[in-house]
Amino acid sequence: MTACGLDFGTSNTTLGVQGDGAFRLLPLDGGRTTLPSAVFFDFEADAVTVGQGAIDAYVSGVEGRLMRSIKSMLGTDLIDADTALRKGRISFRAVIATFLEQVKRRAEEALGSELTDVVLGRPVHFVDGDPAGDAAAEETLGEIARSVGFRSISFQYEPIAAALDYEQQVTGEELALIADIGGGTSDFSVVRIGPDRRGKADRSGDILANDGIRVGGTDFDRDLSLATAMPLLGHGSAMKRQGLLAPKHLFLDLATWSKINFLYTAKAMADLERLHRDSAAPDRIERLIGVVEHRLGHALAMAVERTKIALSDGPEAGLRLDWGDGDLTRPVSVADLNGATAVLAGRIGGRVRASLAEAGTDASAIDAVFLTGGSTLLPQVRAAILAEVPDARAVEGNIFGSVGTGLAIEAGRRYGRV
Repeated sequence: MTACGLDFGTSNTTLGVQGDGAFRLLPLDGGRTTLPSAVFFDFEADAVTVGQGAIDAYVSGVEGRLMRSIKSMLGTDLIDADTALRKGRISFRAVIATFLEQVKRRAEEALGSELTDVVLGRPVHFVDGDPAGDAAAEETLGEIARSVGFRSISFQYEPIAAALDYEQQVTGEELALIADIGGGTSDFSVVRIGPDRRGKADRSGDILANDGIRVGGTDFDRDLSLATAMPLLGHGSAMKRQGLLAPKHLFLDLATWSKINFLYTAKAMADLERLHRDSAAPDRIERLIGVVEHRLGHALAMAVERTKIALSDGPEAGLRLDWGDGDLTRPVSVADLNGATAVLAGRIGGRVRASLAEAGTDASAIDAVFLTGGSTLLPQVRAAILAEVPDARAVEGNIFGSVGTGLAIEAGRRYGRV
């Protein structure tokens, strides 16, 4: 029997184990330890693919249904809903179970042993300001984990797991701010760490604060899309009836990873046809209808995401949009990204302040900021965090692997079976 730590992320997933006194992440996607949290239902082969293979199948034009950001369903009413496939319907619980079952199977094949016990990572808050909804989300994730074959299931906050990973490299005692900014949430912990603390059975006294907010990389994708891509499809355009603008909810769904598939229904198409009829900019709405008809929503979201990532390395990038009847390319600058996402970055900075207040410590007392999660690569996110603790040393974690490694450390401590 083997214990593991499983970091099921909004954008990416990792799984770690302990062996020979060391902690390692298992390969889940070919030789890669990072598995994109994506599921593709292949209608042509009547098969299911996960990870990069799911994304590749969608991009190559295979007929089917792609689902990403499936973790974001936890803590919402959608988790108890279902969605249409070619034959019948499937619940979102079952979609998550399908993905986690594949993760478990791939990890067991790589390890050569059955995985029985798991410490699951969880954000500090699945849901902002709703303790009952937060508890329900954790319970649902536990039920799904049990349904795919895990027997002993427990949870650890993702930033605490990252702190356990960071602690392996420190040579002296520190007061650390852990910043885990992922695809769906931004989580923070203020923790005392050090070589003399690693072996303690009870670390509760070392944890001074845990806080988080449901803001992550997919929210930055959404707001950048609304500001740059969606106006080309009619977002913000006028209607024939004076004083009215095109309804925002259609564009909001198309810009939100977890809601894109909601537009692929007869009702949504009827709404789009009415919008085209009543719009003062029908050419733009025709583009919108084309995106929905050809199910290019995820391709559009990927183009926006690529542009966001490119802006981490340069002042400007081209947002290329393929509508099927010709490409459109528009330049997007860092100023465009910062302007579109300033509110989100401000909320992240505010959550750092709240974490320090909860810890009862001044910013000057923080020795180091440990940065992990893909969205810490965004300059405005990093700047928002570091501005709150200007005297602290910034430490780069394993962007996609620190939480999974820390969860493996916690699994070894809790279950002791490797």
